[in-house]
Amino acid sequence: MAAHQKVLVIDDDVDFRTAVKSLLESQGFEVFEAESGHEGLKVVLDHHPDVILVDIMMENDTEGYSVTHALKHGEEYAAHRNTPVFMISSIQENPDERFPMSPEADLIRPDRYLTKPLDAAKLLEMLKATAAG
Repeated sequence: MAAHQKVLVIDDDVDFRTAVKSLLESQGFEVFEAESGHEGLKVVLDHHPDVILVDIMMENDTEGYSVTHALKHGEEYAAHRNTPVFMISSIQENPDERFPMSPEADLIRPDRYLTKPLDAAKLLEMLKATAAG
């Protein structure tokens, strides 16, 4: 089911990326990695992932939000607007909870939000549901 589905993991924590890559590859996903938002956006254009997993806090405290905004609203990434973005962070509140009164929350809202430590079974379930359509 996951065969040939490409997942990009954008996170500055090499141990997290390695663990997620190992998990996903064991399930048949093809995995690409990036250690920063800037690098991740380049990988999007080069490899056209089917799903993007992105951390929030990397080079700065809001980098993942910037990546999500670029993917969902940036002209350069228009071909990737419908690519699901799963935000994975140690921040327990999703953007709607963290910024409840901000109209900008619509601009940075991911398709799914997961917290660290990562529930691997939940991630796999979400990825399989996304692959199924």
